[in-house]
Amino acid sequence: MSHQRKAIRLVDTSLRDGNQSLWGATGLTTGMVEAVGPLLDRVGYEAIDFTSSTNLSVGIKTYKENPWERIARMRDVTPNTPLSAITTGMRFMSWEKASETVMRMALRLMARHGLRRLQILEPMNDVDALLRVAQWAKEEGFEIVVAAVTFTESPVHTDARYSHNVGAYAASDYVDTVYIKDPGGLLTAERTRQLIPGVRAAAGTKTLELHSHTTTGAASHVYLIAAELGVDVLHTGLGPLSNGTAQPSLENLLTNLDALGIPVQADRDAAAAAADMLYAIAKSQGLPAGLPSEYNLSSHVHQVPGGMMGTLRRQLSDLRMLDKLPAVIEESALVRADLGYPIMVTPFSQFVGSQALMNVLAVASGQERYSRIPDEVVRFVLGHFGTPEGAIAPEVMDKISRLARAKELAEPATEKSLAQLHEEYSARLGRALTEEELLLRVVLAEDLVDAMLAAGSAPRWSPSGAARTGHAVASSAEFILAAHELPNWKYLAVNVGTEKVELHRSQNEGSS
Repeated sequence: MSHQRKAIRLVDTSLRDGNQSLWGATGLTTGMVEAVGPLLDRVGYEAIDFTSSTNLSVGIKTYKENPWERIARMRDVTPNTPLSAITTGMRFMSWEKASETVMRMALRLMARHGLRRLQILEPMNDVDALLRVAQWAKEEGFEIVVAAVTFTESPVHTDARYSHNVGAYAASDYVDTVYIKDPGGLLTAERTRQLIPGVRAAAGTKTLELHSHTTTGAASHVYLIAAELGVDVLHTGLGPLSNGTAQPSLENLLTNLDALGIPVQADRDAAAAAADMLYAIAKSQGLPAGLPSEYNLSSHVHQVPGGMMGTLRRQLSDLRMLDKLPAVIEESALVRADLGYPIMVTPFSQFVGSQALMNVLAVASGQERYSRIPDEVVRFVLGHFGTPEGAIAPEVMDKISRLARAKELAEPATEKSLAQLHEEYSARLGRALTEEELLLRVVLAEDLVDAMLAAGSAPRWSPSGAARTGHAVASSAEFILAAHELPNWKYLAVNVGTEKVELHRSQNEGSS
């Protein structure tokens, strides 16, 4: 009976997945996450899904913000809640496959600066590869490792395989928790009832979590079924950073769990206050709130994630070929089958989408499909990212094997030791580097790192949009000067002493 159940626990996804799915990972600054952090810390979350290498690199590129500072400042205001990062296996801030040296350095630095939990999503559901990263994460300082079983639909992905993988993770000393990750929001009520019992049994006594997206409109219902079938933890967003292509909203989930008599562990007042602050941030930046999605089965056909859909629209708009979007989406399903049904998560969704776009453009200009093949797809077919669960189409394999570029990319990269990397970059810059700076220079363009270091500490944020580190705003003139240093806002209103100040930024005024 429901009153005998343990309370459902929660992971907040607003700051990482919500920001990434709804605002292109650019919506939140260090000051913003730091401002909302104390409220999130009071909710009683199992963890805060805080960041990824994508989120951290976007912070550098968009705001010149130091990623290690962002983690440390958030850690300081969330002492009671583990901060979580997600990694897609052997990758950090680059599409290139990372060496063991670089991955270990990334894991070590994330843990050193305050991340306690790591969610590992191996994009081919490769058990051995995931467990290898899990071992490194534990050795480099992470307290909690969460192993993902990534759900998708294809002829080669079966419930027996999912349960087998969960069992392997449950048996590992390096894995503390297992979660079902449904990046496309593809789980339906029927599939959830088929999948969860076997996965729940395979997980044994280990915590089982569920992470889905409301892209198809089904996830809010799926979460209730999962709660009834024994899932321990559900991943939700708050306020404007929920729904749409992100996660179900905590607010709606609480109402529904109450109706079913299922208890949930959450400080509701703190959650409401955190949602209010996120709405204030959204308003100050002119960012749209996620909206509930109508039930839509089209994603089951093409499986293009919400973020990738936005990228395709932008690319086709730039080419003045937006009318080709339906053809690109249709082609994506064909390319995915040609490549052995990769799971449509980063980086594979980008590979499939890029190839589909090139194929459509080629056909439109009278050429053949696959007349242009990006390096990432060549590397994928050559096995640089692992072995696909399905077979590569023979005609695609033949075409790629005859490319001169394939022979160049087939050469194994020489992996450098940490000492060699330090020596190389110290010689180049004429000074010794910290590990923090070294890692960023290895994975990013060096001018980005130079600009970030020159920018200094990230500004604080307050609902007035005026507070900066070490600087109190005492007059309307100071507020106006401070406001113009903040990124992306369109409208601000605040009382400064006895004065009410309203600012409207014109559309052609650049953000700082």
